[in-house]
Amino acid sequence: MDAHSRGRADDIDPADQWVLNPHTGNYELRLDHSAGESSSTSRTATAEGTGRRDGSRAGSSREGSGRRGAGSRGAGQDGPRREVPGQRSRRSSQGGRGAVEPPAPGRRKRKPKNSRKKKALLWTGGVMAFVVVGTSLGAYVVYQKLNGNIDSIDIGDQGNKNVLSDGPMNILVIGTDKRTGKGNEGYGDKGSAGHADTTILFHVSEDRTNATAMSIPRDLKTEIPECETKKPDGTSTIIPGTPDERFNTSLGQNDRNPGCTMKTVENITGIKPDHFMMVDFNAVKELTTAVGGVEVCMAKPVDDPKSHLKLPQGKSKVQGEQALALLRTRHSFGNESDLDRIKVQQQFLASMIREMKSSDTLTNPKKLYTLADAATNALTVDTGIGDAKKLMTLAQEIGKVDTKNVTFLTMPVIDNPAEPKPITVVVDPVKGEQLFAMMRSDTSLTEVKQKQKAAKSKQAALLKGPKAEPADVRVDVLNGGNLPGAAGATVTWLQNEQGVLKSTNKANAPEKIEKTTLEYAPNQADQARALAEMMGLPATAMKQGTADAEGLEAMVLTLGADFKGAGQLITGPAKAPEGVEQSSADKAVCAK
Repeated sequence: MDAHSRGRADDIDPADQWVLNPHTGNYELRLDHSAGESSSTSRTATAEGTGRRDGSRAGSSREGSGRRGAGSRGAGQDGPRREVPGQRSRRSSQGGRGAVEPPAPGRRKRKPKNSRKKKALLWTGGVMAFVVVGTSLGAYVVYQKLNGNIDSIDIGDQGNKNVLSDGPMNILVIGTDKRTGKGNEGYGDKGSAGHADTTILFHVSEDRTNATAMSIPRDLKTEIPECETKKPDGTSTIIPGTPDERFNTSLGQNDRNPGCTMKTVENITGIKPDHFMMVDFNAVKELTTAVGGVEVCMAKPVDDPKSHLKLPQGKSKVQGEQALALLRTRHSFGNESDLDRIKVQQQFLASMIREMKSSDTLTNPKKLYTLADAATNALTVDTGIGDAKKLMTLAQEIGKVDTKNVTFLTMPVIDNPAEPKPITVVVDPVKGEQLFAMMRSDTSLTEVKQKQKAAKSKQAALLKGPKAEPADVRVDVLNGGNLPGAAGATVTWLQNEQGVLKSTNKANAPEKIEKTTLEYAPNQADQARALAEMMGLPATAMKQGTADAEGLEAMVLTLGADFKGAGQLITGPAKAPEGVEQSSADKAVCAK
């Protein structure tokens, strides 16, 4: 709404203006009309949802950022009403962002006694923070205003069309190094398409008790798979895959969009991201300024002439250009590598999450509004979550996770053995697959669930005992999952990689199943333990019969929907692989 055009000051508290009329059940804007209108005049915003006030469909374009709606006046309990001004127009195809002004100031009205205490209008304030902190239904009015801020990209079938799923959720957070925005050309690479400079796979557990934020190094060498992108005119283009490329080229290079980055992450980890959120340089500056600065801690003074970053030893707050310099510098910490820079970025994001979930933020409607406006202006998302209502729904679910149960870590990597003097890295073939398997099987990295401890002891008991040699393991493999040819691929892997020569492809199972199972006889327990260890089978997958097997009878392995590919563990260890550094979002750490 255009409060500025009516001469209002910038110091506006939106929560003071929008109040609930107990007679109508509607939120109403209370205005102090100095131009002769009655002070009881209100401007009503219906809480019924999606349609425009002039009767046309929601989401259609509107002229002007502060144009009044075309509704007529009507009599009501509090006097004549006028309709709320129409939502401002969505930004142009050139990406221009129109300023969103908060509602005009007016007289405070006492809220009904049964209104919810400390009702938050909307939370955001950073991509990771937006994902972690919940919102309340009192955000409806703000939603109407912020919906036009959001940019979205159609990534076709790569994303999840449903905002919420019954199981775990995976959000890919992408920080691109695109130099758009005022003053950003000075960072070099002017005109760059922008690459996946900072990428975090944010996994939220099915029961919403914990989350894992795994950073992916931009200098990771991997295969960029073939991907399909959609053009503005609706046509599609297939971009060929390329082997042995840096991960950051999965975005921007050869016109690849975030859907290509999502597909690359799935190719590496076996985890399919449901949605993506992307921000650029300008967003970092805007968001950190809107939040009032992010507290950081330095183990020693920092004076980096390349990034122009100067920070004292100990705690201080950074925002705007200084915050961007901190996130970009590679010469102030550790051995000046991208992996050490990732640690600083994780500490920064953890601090932002703590700020967003602090009472100072959640109980300050004006601050919440400012953050919401900045964040929705900064975000680019997939069309599956491409409006404020869907983002609020997503944030409400993920906001259930306690900060202490948000774990930051970096994808396990080793120096690239193909380079004489390695400057790139590759996935650690052992630790990487163990961590990916934990995330695929929704295993918590925090000790927050008693059932997790019980599962750990049960798994240990299952594997305790002698294991057969691979050459003595006899198993028939059936495909009851979703991957075509999975049984054949598994048999090939067992024979060529594990030495299980007595494995047989029995093609498709009679019916589809959700979870992989291994049926075996009591006298085949040693074979079952060996195969379970090879494939990472959970205790729940083991189905022991009552009668011993005779002659050449084989165990029966039926692959379920939880099977993600030959050589990929069904479930990982009960805790993170040894040597993988972890940090909790609720603990402040000084950068070294």
